[in-house]
Amino acid sequence: MPARTSIQLFTLREALESDLDGTLAKVAARGFTAAEPYDFVRRAEPLAAALSSHGISAPSGHAFLASESFVNPDGSGTTLPVPPPAEVFAAAKTLGMEIVIDPYTAPERWETREQIEETARLLNTAAEIGEGEGIRVGYHNHAHELEARFDGVTGLEVLASLLDPRVVLEVDLYWVKRGGVDPVELLQRLGDRVVAVHAKDGTLDPGALAAYPPADQVPAGEGVVPLAEAIAAAPALELAIVEFDHYDGDLFDAIEKSRVHLDGILR
Repeated sequence: MPARTSIQLFTLREALESDLDGTLAKVAARGFTAAEPYDFVRRAEPLAAALSSHGISAPSGHAFLASESFVNPDGSGTTLPVPPPAEVFAAAKTLGMEIVIDPYTAPERWETREQIEETARLLNTAAEIGEGEGIRVGYHNHAHELEARFDGVTGLEVLASLLDPRVVLEVDLYWVKRGGVDPVELLQRLGDRVVAVHAKDGTLDPGALAAYPPADQVPAGEGVVPLAEAIAAAPALELAIVEFDHYDGDLFDAIEKSRVHLDGILR
């Protein structure tokens, strides 16, 4: 079965929080039939209903499985505890998800091999629970997993070597490139472990990289990330997912341009 194009709904987080149904209607109007929800446990039923009403499926979703509390990607934490895996998978089943992907662990958890071993243990435990519910578990990277090195091997690859075969990877191609690693070569090394990619593009302009969220991201195909080549290097790919951490222009135009570009690659 060929890989599908999807969209990480975190891209549209502000619009979704103010108008869930209206925003998903716009997503559907831009040609998307699949989406990757975030923060779905607290709103599984209304989210499932809204997605369904607009003909959008949710084959994958983001939820924390290897952290005790929610941590923001800019490094600022909160005191909000994450729900146990069983609760996450129950919500995922409501949405018809096939894969639940842990979206983030903090950079300070990638300083030693022992820390990575603990992350792997937590993901492996979650995968065992998920298997009983018919749901796979995955992990999503940012740049720090690639910047961490152990005897010349990236932290993400160390993690992959420690994971149960049931745990899959969702590789964010933008963050791999920004982490100083060739996305094509990485996906060739990771092989069948990679079932999804965030096909995110950027200019990597040094003047824009100091900002958080990143200020250099552009529609797929307009930056320097080798999206087509990386997708071709992932033999088990199921999902190519549009995402923007930040974009100053019209987000709905940008996601549609990205979808069209990715659809062209996947055909």
